Amino acid sequence: MGSLSDRTVIVTLLCTLGLVFALVFWFGKLNPPREAPLLWKEAPPSRNTPRPGLQPRTPRATDTVL
Repeated sequence: MGSLSDRTVIVTLLCTLGLVFALVFWFGKLNPPREAPLLWKEAPPSRNTPRPGLQPRTPRATDTVL
């Protein structure tokens, strides 16, 4: 068997590595991971919710009878 030059071996190794990386990224793009989306545990505050530390106003009972 004849010996290969250093340049041929290096080029062959680089081509093989490039092909492997291309296949890995190509298949990774075709089949994305199937994780559930990240969900927040608390909903963002709406306009009607009071800020922390503030108490909502409650109507006071009056002594009048209807």
